[in-house]
Amino acid sequence: MAQTNSAAVSATFRERTVKAILSVIFFFIVYLLLIISGIGLTVLAGYGGLMLIVAKPSFLTFMIGGGLLCMGILILIFLFKFIFVKNVVDRSHLVEITREEEPKLFDFIEEIVGAVKTDFPKKVYLSSDVNAAVFYDSNFWSMFLPIKKNLQIGVGLINSVSELELKAILAHEFGHFSQRSMKVGSYVYNVNKIIHNMLFDNDSYNSIAQSWGSVNGYFAFFAGLAVKIVQGIQWVLRQVYEVVNLSYYSLSRQMEFHADAVAANVTGSEPLITSLLRLDLASHSFNKVLDYYGDKIPKSISTKNIYEQQTLVMNFIAAKSKLQVQNDLPQLTTDFLNRYNKSKLVIENKWDTHPSIEDRISELKKLGIEKSIASDKLATCLLNNRVDLQNKFTDKLFLAVSYPDAVVYNKNEQFFEEFESEFLSGSFDEVYNNYYDNKNPDCKTQELNSSAEKYELSDLFSNASIDLVYSSISLENDIQVLKQISNGSYKVKSFNYDGHKISSKNCDELIDKLTVDLKEIKEEILENDIRIYSLFLELANSQGKGGELKNRYDSFFDVDKNYDEKFEYYMKMLKVSDFMHHVATFDAIEKNMLLLKEEERQFKIQIEKMLESNVYREAITIEMRVSFNKYLSEEWVYFKGNQYLDEVLELLSKSMIDYQDVLSKTFFKTKKELLEYKAQLLQYHE
Repeated sequence: MAQTNSAAVSATFRERTVKAILSVIFFFIVYLLLIISGIGLTVLAGYGGLMLIVAKPSFLTFMIGGGLLCMGILILIFLFKFIFVKNVVDRSHLVEITREEEPKLFDFIEEIVGAVKTDFPKKVYLSSDVNAAVFYDSNFWSMFLPIKKNLQIGVGLINSVSELELKAILAHEFGHFSQRSMKVGSYVYNVNKIIHNMLFDNDSYNSIAQSWGSVNGYFAFFAGLAVKIVQGIQWVLRQVYEVVNLSYYSLSRQMEFHADAVAANVTGSEPLITSLLRLDLASHSFNKVLDYYGDKIPKSISTKNIYEQQTLVMNFIAAKSKLQVQNDLPQLTTDFLNRYNKSKLVIENKWDTHPSIEDRISELKKLGIEKSIASDKLATCLLNNRVDLQNKFTDKLFLAVSYPDAVVYNKNEQFFEEFESEFLSGSFDEVYNNYYDNKNPDCKTQELNSSAEKYELSDLFSNASIDLVYSSISLENDIQVLKQISNGSYKVKSFNYDGHKISSKNCDELIDKLTVDLKEIKEEILENDIRIYSLFLELANSQGKGGELKNRYDSFFDVDKNYDEKFEYYMKMLKVSDFMHHVATFDAIEKNMLLLKEEERQFKIQIEKMLESNVYREAITIEMRVSFNKYLSEEWVYFKGNQYLDEVLELLSKSMIDYQDVLSKTFFKTKKELLEYKAQLLQYHE
């Protein structure tokens, strides 16, 4: 295969490649020593058994000799079993396509393959999702033998990008195989799989050991001894696994950067940047439509074309987020993505296989490669018959669903009308500019009156005000993480904060500074909330509704306070019931059950109060009420004899989930009613 010179290998990539090669060599040295030891042990055991039989032939010596040989063979089987394992990619969700079916798409792929200077895929598949990948069936021998790769392209992806963006995405995928140095990644990957197989994929091996051990007591003893020796080998491999893993993940991140550089040399940096920015929204929109029709299964409602509705949702969310839409595709920016994440804390995660989208975009911008390729065509233009293909994959998505009645298919207009209604019912008026999405109305109404100072609504809910809210949230999160570093529960030697490298020993000093910053920001936010309240109180007074506004604020504060108090009981139940998700001795289970029962008494009292209260009545469905009453009707036993009682545990789990659901829905409803009332005051005034 020819090597492309279009994307130079970075110094960091070369460094990671060298480390990866050394880790592979380290593994093979350790593995060779294990094999030599295993073969030596097998020969020694076999020779010892044979000598024992020759020296004193008897049933006992035959059994001991056979057992020794069995032990040696079991050890060898363990050391070589990975060679016969083949990693087959599940293709059940894929549909293979041919050049005859999709000539334009195949010509498009051929053009990319030529630009990247790699081989054309062995097969091309389409899937339903928002994704693209190059894959192959691999085994131990794939490290040494050439293997043709297959290409997978998601119909949801084609539906979400331009032709030029799709070219950049596929060039990235082919870029993983365009440099000889990328082969190192394959070696490390396969070594990783070998160790993983020997550490974790041992069901068939354990079955062999058990069946051999079941022959008689002698064989059982030596099979058990072989298992103990294998456990020792696994301990050695665990140490090697960490070294190889770190090397693989580190190289994998550099491979992503390099594949991005390959793509940038084909299309320029910008198409890959714009696609990276949009793909999360595209995937989110696709899943939103899937969730919508998942909820419609009991009503036997489906769709003929999920992808047209994916586009509707994607552009609707873009419009609500005040994003530009060009050629039916939302245009996202890094500023928009970072709007809600103001964290300045950066901790390198050595176990990440992929760099963040932000880091990838940053590197692409540094490359700054521009290509004079002007095209605003949608990628769907590459499909021979877009609608038929999308309908086909929509049918495939819902093929396994069993509907209670004859299926009714939603038209796009019906879907969008209901989706928009549901979306708006779960969000707040646009006048607030997302100010209240992650914060609550705040101020002490009894201490405030209408202010003489005038404030503009656009200033109170400006982007600067929203930035303050999210700066506060990010600061709180950063402080919590830094406290974990300080007390040793999060072990890192150093980290970056606001572009400065800081030792974990200096955490406390930074925490003190950030705590002061957080206090100042919260004071600014509270001042803004007071101004907001003053403005709306003035509007309410002018309409003779000042008292009602105060009452609505006070009602919300009561529900807010009750939510915090009642949610604490839910969290306690989660904590004391967690032991049931782990393996434990009978004694430990009995002790934990006593703690659970003690906490459960208070939890049940809270459910009783909830059922009696008018505040939560609307959020409690008939099904919930029946389930709650059943749960309250007696003292349930969750563990009897030597097993958990699944049916009763389901009742407990449902009661906890429903309890939290009622709290959340009631809180949101009260908050939304307050904000809607304020918006109505504004509309009436205008």
